[in-house]
Amino acid sequence: MPHPFFVAAAYGISALVIAALIGWILADQAARKRELAELEKRGVRRRSAGPAT
Repeated sequence: MPHPFFVAAAYGISALVIAALIGWILADQAARKRELAELEKRGVRRRSAGPAT
């Protein structure tokens, strides 16, 4: 295996892994936002938000 091919393959695999991690983070963020919206819709409040007025 020629050296330039190895280097290009390493960079390519690294880029794919980083892109997959970014996609996973964005998908998880969207899921957490949906969960928070559902909890707020049901009236569930955070304890740190203080008493309801």
